[in-house]
Amino acid sequence: MNQLWASLIGVVLGGGLSYLAQLTTARQAAHTEDKRQATQLTEARRAERLDVIREFIQLTQQGIRLAEERYEAPDWSSGRTPEWLAAARILIERLWICERMILVLIGPELYQLAWDYASAVHDVLWEDLGEPQAAWDHLRGPMNNFLNAAHEKLD
Repeated sequence: MNQLWASLIGVVLGGGLSYLAQLTTARQAAHTEDKRQATQLTEARRAERLDVIREFIQLTQQGIRLAEERYEAPDWSSGRTPEWLAAARILIERLWICERMILVLIGPELYQLAWDYASAVHDVLWEDLGEPQAAWDHLRGPMNNFLNAAHEKLD
């Protein structure tokens, strides 16, 4: 009878230890999977933020080039051709959409700087600021503020 009890206790202990080992392994696997998914999500969000910042910078640069075309024309009015006007309208619409996506994906701090920079690009496209150097001076501060903050956000 003692042998039967000893065998039964051995089976119960062995089964219990086996269950604990499987439970611990399952928890570790779940924890590892959760960490992997969190890392993957963080990387995907960073890539998404990088893409919207890259698009914003490309659009602002296109806006600056369009403004340069107008400033290089013989006079301010003659630079506003129908083709230029269509390109500027399309560009500024895309720029404002991208600027709002910065708010959605990154947050209000960078959004405010993006808004300032987009507004400066808007100004050099649509307002005669005088000499080309004045237009560049109008852009320089907002551009540098945005680029520096974007760099910090992506670190």
